[in-house]
Amino acid sequence: MIAGIPRPLNGRVVAVAGATGAAGHATVRSLAAAGATVACAGTDPRRLDALLDATRRAVPGATVVGQVLDLLDPQAAHDWSDHVEAEHGSVDGLVHLVGGWRGSKKFTDIQLSDWDFLHDQLVRTLQHTTLGFHDALLRSPNARVAVVSAAGAAKPTAGNAAYAGAKAAAEAWTLALADSFRSVSAAAEQPQHAAAVILVIKALVTQQMREAKPNAKFAGFTDVADLAQTITDLWNRPAAELNGQHLWLTPR
Repeated sequence: MIAGIPRPLNGRVVAVAGATGAAGHATVRSLAAAGATVACAGTDPRRLDALLDATRRAVPGATVVGQVLDLLDPQAAHDWSDHVEAEHGSVDGLVHLVGGWRGSKKFTDIQLSDWDFLHDQLVRTLQHTTLGFHDALLRSPNARVAVVSAAGAAKPTAGNAAYAGAKAAAEAWTLALADSFRSVSAAAEQPQHAAAVILVIKALVTQQMREAKPNAKFAGFTDVADLAQTITDLWNRPAAELNGQHLWLTPR
């Protein structure tokens, strides 16, 4: 407790990839307010500094650090995991918020360069971070991995093929990670303590977006604050219950 505020994640260390966007700001702030040490990665040093400053202002006493990284480099992802564990003693969570969107009006208008971009952003960075952090997460007594997907992955539209395909690939990769967590626990004949989950949204909305378009309904959108709270609450649920689950934050 600090000033009467519960801090349920005291002692936890959570890495957030793609931390400098709107979802990242909300998630880092929520995790820090819950007491976690938050290790943030981004590609733009100015945006990363802005995130750290904003979090420290919003959460006095927050332990939040940043590292400029290119997560398309697999060695950089492995080194990041090693650094976080060595610096803070453990890695108890990995939140993947690296995003991006490309689309077209018609299927035949799709540019395969869009697929290349989305594959790198949504899939390759996930592969590198989960491979890099896998063993460190298994050393934690209570680890969580959260990946954000889209409802369109299960029901792609014609012009959204590249984006939906990349999200579907990211989901499959995350389910394989969940199976690894499950298999390692079973082989060791130990209770499962690591879980990988998929958070499904339609799209995200911020307070600034609502203020800019006060008459817009943003139907089915998920507020970044709600996404952040859902991520923070993952440590309150049993790993075996969460592992490999799709948590829908938008109507199915």
